Amino acid sequence: MFTTMLSAVDPAVLTGIITGIIAILVGGAIGFFVGSYINKKNTEKKIGDANQYANKLISDAKSEAKNLRKEAILEAKDEIQKEKAELDKEIKDRRSEVQRSEQRIQQKEESLEKKEAVLDKKIETLEQQKLEIEAKNKVIDQKMQDVSLAHDKMLAEIEKVSQMTKEEAKAQLVIAIEDEAKKEAVKIVRDIEAEAKENAEKKAKEIISLAVQRCAVDQASEITASVVALPNDDMKGRIIGREGRNIRALENATGVDLIIDDTPEAVVLSSFDPVRREIARLSLERLISDGRIHASRIEETVEKVKREVETTIKEAGESAMFDAGVFGLHADLVKLIGRLKYRTSYGQNVLNHSLEVSYIAGIMASELGVDVALAKRAGLLHDIGKAVDHEVDGTHVTIGADLAKKYKESKEVIHCIAAHHNDIEPTTVEAIIVQCADAISGSRPGARRESIENYVKRLEKLEEIANSHKGVEKSFAIQAGREIRIMVKPEEVDDATTLFLAKEVAKQIESEMEYPGQIKVNVVREMRSVEYAK
Repeated sequence: MFTTMLSAVDPAVLTGIITGIIAILVGGAIGFFVGSYINKKNTEKKIGDANQYANKLISDAKSEAKNLRKEAILEAKDEIQKEKAELDKEIKDRRSEVQRSEQRIQQKEESLEKKEAVLDKKIETLEQQKLEIEAKNKVIDQKMQDVSLAHDKMLAEIEKVSQMTKEEAKAQLVIAIEDEAKKEAVKIVRDIEAEAKENAEKKAKEIISLAVQRCAVDQASEITASVVALPNDDMKGRIIGREGRNIRALENATGVDLIIDDTPEAVVLSSFDPVRREIARLSLERLISDGRIHASRIEETVEKVKREVETTIKEAGESAMFDAGVFGLHADLVKLIGRLKYRTSYGQNVLNHSLEVSYIAGIMASELGVDVALAKRAGLLHDIGKAVDHEVDGTHVTIGADLAKKYKESKEVIHCIAAHHNDIEPTTVEAIIVQCADAISGSRPGARRESIENYVKRLEKLEEIANSHKGVEKSFAIQAGREIRIMVKPEEVDDATTLFLAKEVAKQIESEMEYPGQIKVNVVREMRSVEYAK
């Protein structure tokens, strides 16, 4: 049918149609190739632009990296210069410190050389004194021989002239010789003691006065009872609470007795444990300030204050250890030292007392040339038993020695603690130094206080000891018990006997009494002759 249609079309028309179709096909092919070529060119242009942009980014990145590198190098150079300057400064400071250390060492060497020279001179003086004493002993022996010869001669004369029996003459001669020998012996003893004590007392006074001067501190007597001030008396009812609930809760939480009496605007806290008493005081003050006083609030406040007080105790112990220059203590010992902040003895704060003993002991040990570190460590720990002596049976000396053993302190420190009240005999110089430092700290005016009853008993005991000796007319305890003045009967006690009487009274006081510091025994013999002209 198609063929028939073609045969029916005019050939010229058919040729035109075929030509048109071929032209369309050729035009389409040409358009396709032209479009492809144009697209290729556009693509190549885009690729070229992209490459150019990428190259620009790379160039900018390289430039920026170069700048950053330069900045980093500059910063590094600045840092190096800064560190170098700091290092130079540190080196300079260390050189200065080394120079100062060398100067101090040189000064100490010069001081030691001077002390060595003084010591050599004192040794020579002591040797000379020894020779003089030996010479005096020879003189005494010679005098005793002379006395013996005189005794034989006197005995012969008495038997010949007085017609006395041998026993009577012997008794009379013995009395006369005893009196003469006693007087001579007293003179010699007095001279020897004066010579021996002159240098020793001078040196001892110098060391003690230096120690006291260098560590003297203000000391105020601290009370042992805690009183909490109230804003008004109505607060007492709020503290007690309904049916006493609040006061019972506070007492149970702190272990402290609250005494609420007629005292206006005040509450008294009573407890044998100073730490508990401090916790109760701080808790009550905070509750009063807050105004919310009920059982749960009380327990919460007490627990918070307990934690704060424990922190305070630890900080106080560390501060005391740092101030005394004592290091390497067990952590539990540091806490026990801090607990001494809330402990008093005769009104003297035990922590301040322990620090003062450590200072004095260190200075005395330095002056005497013994172990300074041991003396300071033992001085700081000598009363450590007082931190727990209300919780453990035994004296604070025994408890302190046991605590030192428990926490691995050295044998020397334990011995100093155990001997500082003569519970055992001190066998080291450091133990004696701690004893002396303890006595000095406790005997300073204002350091401690004692009750009127104990004070009166001590004065009465002093006078009782003095009056018990033969020839004493009356005695007076003066200077707050630091001196006993004894008046003797001149017809019964001569000048030579007063020396022996003073020694006997002093020995009896040392053996029978306990007292801080020292007591001066002053024996006075006064002879008066009265006559009236008429």
